[in-house]
Amino acid sequence: MKFIVNSSELLKELQKLSGVLSTGNTLPILDNFLFEIEDRKMKIIASDLETTMSTIISADTSDNGKITIPAKLLLDTLKTFSSQPLTFLIDDENYGIEINSENGIYKLSGQNAREFPKTPTLSSASTASISSYTFVNAINKTLFACGNDELRPVMSGMFCELSAEKITFVGTDAHKLVKHVRNDFSAEATASFILPRKPLTLLKNTLNSEGDLKIDYNETNAMFTFDSTTIICRLIDGKYPNYEAVIPKENPNKLTIATSKLLSSIKRVSIYANKTTHQIRLSIKGSELHISSEDLDFSNQAEERLSCQYQGEDMTIGFNSKFMIEMLNNIGSEEINLEMSAANRAGILLPLDGQEEGEETLMLVMPVMLNS
Repeated sequence: MKFIVNSSELLKELQKLSGVLSTGNTLPILDNFLFEIEDRKMKIIASDLETTMSTIISADTSDNGKITIPAKLLLDTLKTFSSQPLTFLIDDENYGIEINSENGIYKLSGQNAREFPKTPTLSSASTASISSYTFVNAINKTLFACGNDELRPVMSGMFCELSAEKITFVGTDAHKLVKHVRNDFSAEATASFILPRKPLTLLKNTLNSEGDLKIDYNETNAMFTFDSTTIICRLIDGKYPNYEAVIPKENPNKLTIATSKLLSSIKRVSIYANKTTHQIRLSIKGSELHISSEDLDFSNQAEERLSCQYQGEDMTIGFNSKFMIEMLNNIGSEEINLEMSAANRAGILLPLDGQEEGEETLMLVMPVMLNS
C-alpha cells in the first residue's frame, strides 16, 4: 500500500487526535493511530476505548487498506518537517512502514489494523444540532466546576438536559455549581446525559466557532460531528444529583459590584489566607464591602475595603477564595450580582451583562463556616 500526503496537513490533524491518547493504555495497540484508506480518502482514528476520535484528510493514492502507526514516533517526526509531500510505503505482510521525505527515509513498524478496537456505532440514536460557538461557550462556563473525585464519577462530567424549549448544562463538585441555560435550542425529545471531561476538552480545543455541531446520543454513547471530524464517547453512567434543590430561591441580600474590582481584591487578600482552607471573609455594611483573611499559623492577615451597591441586612459570610476566583474568571461579565440569604446558605453569582440573548448563567458557591 502506498499513499502521499502533505506533512503539515497530516501533522495538524494528528495533533487534534493526539488529545485522545492516554499514557497508561491497557492495550499497546492504542498507542497507535489507525489509518484507513478507501476511495482516495484517508480516515485517521485514535481511541482510548472510552473516547474515539476520527478525522478525514485527502491523500494521493489509488490503494485501499489499513495500518496502525506508532503515534508518538510519527508525531515527533512530523514536527521536524517543513511543509512537504511525504510518501508512505506500507508492507502489508509484515506491517513495515517506510516514510520518504525530501531529506531522507525513515523506517518504523506498525501493527495489524484488525487488532485496533472497532469504532462504536450508535443504534436508535436521537439527533440534535447546536451552534459550535454556543457549545464551546457552555463548556467554558461549566467544565471548571465539575469535580475530579473518582468515588463520585457522576460529578466528574458535565450534565446536559435537552428539551423542546432549551438546553441546560450543569457542572458541580458539591462545593461549587454552574448552571448554564440556552433558550434558543430545541430537541426532538426530552433527554439528559452526563458527558465526561476528556471529550469536552477535545471539543473545546478543536471546534471552530463558526458552523454547527451535530450531536447524536443514545443511552450509552454520544457522537459529535463537525467539519470532517467525529468524536464518540461513552456517557458516564449514573443519576445526576438534584441540582435545583441546592439553589436557594429566596435571596434578599443583593450585592452589585464590578467583577474585575472584586476579583483583584480577592486575589490579593487570598495570598494571606490559610493555605488549607483558602478562607476569606466578606462583611457587608451599607455600601461598604470588607474582604479579609488571616492565617493564624503564620500571623498573616489582610483586609481590603470596597464600595458597592447593596440591598439587604448587614451580614458576614465566608467563602473559599479559590472557588470565588475560578467563578469570577469564568463568568464573562463586567458586573455581577452576589445574592445571599444567610451566612450558612449558598451564595449565588449572576452576570449582569455580557450574556447573549437566550443565555442564562447562574453560579453557586457554598459558604465556609467562620470562626467567630
